Amino acid sequence: MNIMVVDDSLAMRLIVMKTLREAGYGGHNITQAADGAKALEAIQQETPDLVLCDWNMPNMTGPELLETLKDEGFKLKFGFVTTEASEEMRERAAELGAHFLIAKPFTPESFQEKLNPYIN
Repeated sequence: MNIMVVDDSLAMRLIVMKTLREAGYGGHNITQAADGAKALEAIQQETPDLVLCDWNMPNMTGPELLETLKDEGFKLKFGFVTTEASEEMRERAAELGAHFLIAKPFTPESFQEKLNPYIN
């Protein structure tokens, strides 16, 4: 399975990838992108099976990326990994078609809980 991690913070991308490994997903191909615009370019070249995306980023936010992917007809599993997790954000994520929202700080166990239904 191909997993893409999208976050404008390199440190956070590395933490998410480390948590994926700790949660037992290290055997999957994990790529990364520094913002939504870069992620969109990469996804248009090679579509991942799952995207873990930050909400707030320069150039293109996570919600903008998800909307653009839907508009372009991409069918992939997409979820947010974000600092903010208000009820309003969770509702917005669901309205956009996100499969899940994982709030920071997160644990390998919280990754397993949210990701197991989507990772094979």
